[in-house]
Amino acid sequence: MATKTRSSQVENIRLRQDDRVSPKASAVAQVSLRRDKVRHSLSHLLAAAVLKKFSKAKLGIGPIIEDGFYYDFLLPRTLAPDDLKEFEKTMREFISQKLPFKGEKITPAQAKKLFKDQPFKLELIKEYTNPPPGVKKRPLTIYITGKVPRKSAPSSPRYRSGEAGPRQSAFVDLCAGDHVKNTKEINPDAFKLDKIAGAYWRGSEKNPQLQRIYGLAFQTKKELDNYLKLLEEARKRDHRTLGKQLKLFIFSEEVGPGLPLYTPRGNQIRELILDYITKLKTDHGYSFVWTPHLAKETLYKKSGHLGKYEAMLPAIQTEDERLIVKPMNCPHHFEIYLSEPRSYRDLPFRIAENATDYRNEKSGELNGLFRVRSLTQDDTHHAVRHNQIMSEIDMIFGITKEVYKTFGFKKFRVRVSTRGDKNKEKYFGNDKLWKTAESALLKAVKRWGVPYFVGVGEAAFYGPKIDILVEDVLGREWQLTTVQLDYFQPENFDMTYINEKGKKARPAILHVAILGSFDRFFGVIIEHFAGAFPLWLSPTQAEIINVGSAQRKYAKEVYEKLAGVGVRAKLSDENLTVSKRIRDAEIMKIPYILVVGEKEQKNGTVNVRHYRHGQEGEVKIDKFVEKINREREDKTI
Repeated sequence: MATKTRSSQVENIRLRQDDRVSPKASAVAQVSLRRDKVRHSLSHLLAAAVLKKFSKAKLGIGPIIEDGFYYDFLLPRTLAPDDLKEFEKTMREFISQKLPFKGEKITPAQAKKLFKDQPFKLELIKEYTNPPPGVKKRPLTIYITGKVPRKSAPSSPRYRSGEAGPRQSAFVDLCAGDHVKNTKEINPDAFKLDKIAGAYWRGSEKNPQLQRIYGLAFQTKKELDNYLKLLEEARKRDHRTLGKQLKLFIFSEEVGPGLPLYTPRGNQIRELILDYITKLKTDHGYSFVWTPHLAKETLYKKSGHLGKYEAMLPAIQTEDERLIVKPMNCPHHFEIYLSEPRSYRDLPFRIAENATDYRNEKSGELNGLFRVRSLTQDDTHHAVRHNQIMSEIDMIFGITKEVYKTFGFKKFRVRVSTRGDKNKEKYFGNDKLWKTAESALLKAVKRWGVPYFVGVGEAAFYGPKIDILVEDVLGREWQLTTVQLDYFQPENFDMTYINEKGKKARPAILHVAILGSFDRFFGVIIEHFAGAFPLWLSPTQAEIINVGSAQRKYAKEVYEKLAGVGVRAKLSDENLTVSKRIRDAEIMKIPYILVVGEKEQKNGTVNVRHYRHGQEGEVKIDKFVEKINREREDKTI
């Protein structure tokens, strides 16, 4: 899963329905702040440890992340796992020395001199002191780890070990904080260097590739040990591994990275999920449409995406025009709305499409089904009167809860993504419209009564949005459902309707995806269920295994009876041993294994083995058919 760098957003946390932070929430925030200080401090100790081994290492950045920290380096050789063990040992030595952390403001001239051998730091210094128009200039600060002789400043941004011994060592980094005051505040048993990965400087393939060292860090050893167990369980559930094992999807070098190919088994699940969401939306008054995968470049100029949406693929030049491979569906859907006059009686106007879009994601950010270049969205657009916004969002929340219940997601919370005051030039519209839209979404979430928080600067460029984050069985959060409120595209497309007074009025638009990216959703449920899908989703729901050749005819009768009522059944390969057939069925996580021997043939029964509950014993065929039909209809998990 891709992890975003976290910033301190304590002031934005809202754990209650009103805007006050409870004492409990405040205490949680303080613990989080202390943990973040420890993690940031550990990233500095990591850099110091790396510089002790590689004195000419070039330093990138070292932020905190969701479960710890990382630091990027340009090094003379490729790192190996044993290097991480050595760095950990050095970091623990630093911790035991009770080294202080101290911040100092410096001038640009001092910074350039101090980091003269560090090209990446020099680039940051230039960016901070000469920001682009509209961006506030940032002060330059350094953090010194260790003791420095009085009346002298560190001579270079690296670990130094002087004649006075290790306690006179110092590491200096360009950093604004926050850190612990002293390494004695860090539990040496509660962190671990986790892995090494490649990362382009500033995320651009045009820049040098660095080596990124990830670290895990918590308050206690118990927390770390529990998290390591969670990682091991997550490794077993990795959708890329299970996707191959269960023959669900593949990636082909000839087709290209980020372009998944769904096999017959995987596509069966895909179609079942899309059929489910299609019926659910149809029952709630949505009309389904189909739109082409291309559009003229002028359509995306009109929508404002061209030049603002970085993931658009380059235009295709035809004989007489330039075409865009669509990265989203809204402009196409707006054209359907505009195809005929609309009255207030037509609103809410809801159209939906399970549409495949294409995005120019960076190769380093591709990650199985979680981040792809071709993605299918269960996309919907609602054109609504402004007084219908609340009721429409209430309906969307109702559908969302039903979907989450069906797939076994019991816990979720909401992020209200707003514009904020920075980088306003990235967004459409004026302050008044943004305030109105953001207030409407906050009101809708409060009406729902679920935990929520505000994500400042996370809005879409044309409007604020609600992102719903669900928690899987391992406690990991995944962003799925998105509800975006848009007052601006109706202006761009001159979308109107005739109101009760016979005058033209402007609708608002809700952009909604319940599953979000189907591909990402599929990856999430593979890991959520560990590949053991509920019966209604399983490509093969039952496998019939005859013990001896004398029972083959009876096994075929059982198969035909199940298939006749729509059960996706399979007759096993009798050339293999019974134990091998059972093992293969378990590896493929087939829900029901039905063993038939002489006894079962005589009694008209099957011996049932369930992939979750184990041995269930001998059951009459008709009773089993009733049981499996009930589970399919109820979508039992």
